[in-house]
Amino acid sequence: MNKKTNPGLKIICLNRKASFNYFFEDLFEAGIVLKGSEIKSVREGKVNIAESYAVEKGGEIVLINSHISPYKQASYSNHSPTDDRKLLLNKKEINKLIGKMQRDGFTLVPTKMYFKKGKAKIELAVAKGKKQYDKRATKKSRDWNREKARYIRKSS
Repeated sequence: MNKKTNPGLKIICLNRKASFNYFFEDLFEAGIVLKGSEIKSVREGKVNIAESYAVEKGGEIVLINSHISPYKQASYSNHSPTDDRKLLLNKKEINKLIGKMQRDGFTLVPTKMYFKKGKAKIELAVAKGKKQYDKRATKKSRDWNREKARYIRKSS
């Protein structure tokens, strides 16, 4: 999915399911450590972050369960598709995120992956999970807005 929103920012993939399943509190931009075959696969757009999340391991933030397809031409030096990938954040940001995850019960969910000035970046959301009734309310309001727009279009 290649959409351009502003110059220098090329979106690779979005996590649309995240906004339905979570309430977002903060957004952070983080770099991501990738191997050569991984970045080539990312440039082709063969990435899925729908089921992924980030956790703290040894004082670092690590992205878990993100799927980057193997690169065909990489032969023996190819990567494993679901490796844990280290995220690049400042120490102050890492401490803030760890504190929120431990104290307040928040989760780190990736919302989108994109290229910014040639570097692969990932946008992380500090999120709290929605309950079932919250999801129903979201769906109800979305359906109502869609129906309202249809009605206005028809009447004019």
